[in-house]
Amino acid sequence: MKTVKPLLMLLVVVAVAWGVWMWFFCRFYAGPNEMAVIIAKTGDALPPGQILAAEGQKGVQAIVLGEGRHFRDPIRFERQIRPAVIIPPGKVGVVTSKVGDDLPPGEFLADEHQKGIWRRVLGPGKYRMNPVGYDIQIVDAISIPIGYAGVLTSLSGEQAEPGAFAGPRQKGVRRDILQPGLYFVNPKEYKVDVLEIGVNQVSLLGREGGEVITKSALTAQGRAMERLQSNVLEQQRQSRLDYIAEAAQSVMRMEKVAAPAAVPGAKVRSMQTYGDSSVTLGLAQYVEFPSRDGFEISLDMTVEFELLPDHIASIFSGYGDLPAVVDKIIMPQITSISRNKGSEYRAKDFIVGEGREIFQTELTKALASTLKSKNIIVHNALIRHVGVPMQILDPIQQASIAIEQDKTNQEKQNTAKKLAELNTEQTLIEQRREQVAQETVKIKAEIDADQQKQVAEIQAETLRQVADIARETAAIRANRVRILGEAEAGALKMVEGERANGLLLKAQAFGDPQAFALWEFARNLNPDIALNILHTGPGTLWTDLEKARLSDLGGAGAIKNQPDTTR
Repeated sequence: MKTVKPLLMLLVVVAVAWGVWMWFFCRFYAGPNEMAVIIAKTGDALPPGQILAAEGQKGVQAIVLGEGRHFRDPIRFERQIRPAVIIPPGKVGVVTSKVGDDLPPGEFLADEHQKGIWRRVLGPGKYRMNPVGYDIQIVDAISIPIGYAGVLTSLSGEQAEPGAFAGPRQKGVRRDILQPGLYFVNPKEYKVDVLEIGVNQVSLLGREGGEVITKSALTAQGRAMERLQSNVLEQQRQSRLDYIAEAAQSVMRMEKVAAPAAVPGAKVRSMQTYGDSSVTLGLAQYVEFPSRDGFEISLDMTVEFELLPDHIASIFSGYGDLPAVVDKIIMPQITSISRNKGSEYRAKDFIVGEGREIFQTELTKALASTLKSKNIIVHNALIRHVGVPMQILDPIQQASIAIEQDKTNQEKQNTAKKLAELNTEQTLIEQRREQVAQETVKIKAEIDADQQKQVAEIQAETLRQVADIARETAAIRANRVRILGEAEAGALKMVEGERANGLLLKAQAFGDPQAFALWEFARNLNPDIALNILHTGPGTLWTDLEKARLSDLGGAGAIKNQPDTTR
């Protein structure tokens, strides 16, 4: 017992000391949205090239600790509290791994077990990844606005064949496009170019050059865009401005070196932008050509064209963004067809409205037919202004003004004539109104008289029908009386006849008419008749009758009480 007590006291002291050590010296917290990076001070040394240590190795541990209370020996471990990586909505995280297997030659996108930029991106959320082994770059997700399509260009893999779309793990433009919406795309794996779907405009401003007004300029002015869509469109704007600047420098070099060798009829000027809008792009060309009668004509027109979603990828793969499409496809066709068609018309045809309308219709059809083969839909080619030399424009205008003035005078005369006719018609209308009023009164009176006549006729007809019904009723009653009388007479005749036949049969049954008559006489006697039979004796009947009193005979029943002496 003496040795047990000190042992127990020692154990208690050790336990208390261990608890104090753990609670006050080894305890630490990782707060909300934080993580703890643990560094081991002891253990096996890391092999060459290894950054994160496993359990039992010296160095930064691969596993980090999340939020909450933790215990680590400060003698063997060092701890560092780092913020967790939070990717907000509308963002993605691009992970660059410093640990894992080496990538194959020519590859720069890695899977999750390899070093390099991960192919997979991190969506919105909270992540605790060791910052020593992983670097996370937060970038915007791709938001395709409504009315646009996103063309994907793969940046990794083997180069696709020329003119073909890129397949899986191939570099180049992909056939599939991104419809309007939010996409978590790795910007290191894909480049996304946003192109307008729908109607855009190319305007040729005569000698001022031209401009492209895209769908955004037509529909989005004065309307705030979402932040992500604004970022996407800002990238589109910068890319197009870079293209325009490069093309402008190229044009300037061409003007210095090869200005005399320009294509006949194609006037070239320096490319510039009009204002700072991201959707209005300057062009370097305008249309000028000789007419059939030798005068120089310049056009100011607007062409409305549309890019369909099914063809966006192929158009982008072949020509590039919208300014390149306009510069390489649409503008050459506009200038070429305009010159070819315009040289068939006289200068006067472009001034007179009918000739210009015919030219506009033919130009629209030719542009639509040519650009349809390139998957571009042309809706309209509208000529807004035609530049004609003043030496022919002024006489034609004066002649046209004279013609129009003559037409105006004729129209004024026609107007005066129509006004007179109108006054006449108004007078006639007033007369007709009075006639109609009188006719209305007359018709109303006729209708009233006709109604009264019809009422009288209906009343007379009603009385006649009542009389007819009364006459028919009387006839029916008389016929009823006659029929009843005949029925009663017939019945009486039949009854009395049958009664006579019965008497005849009875008489025949008796065989003696006298006996039957006596029987009938006796049967029909009044039952109240009293019959007295007196016995004859001495004296006379009369003397006996005097003595007899009917009251002594017992009334009618006396006939039964007296003895029968008839025999």
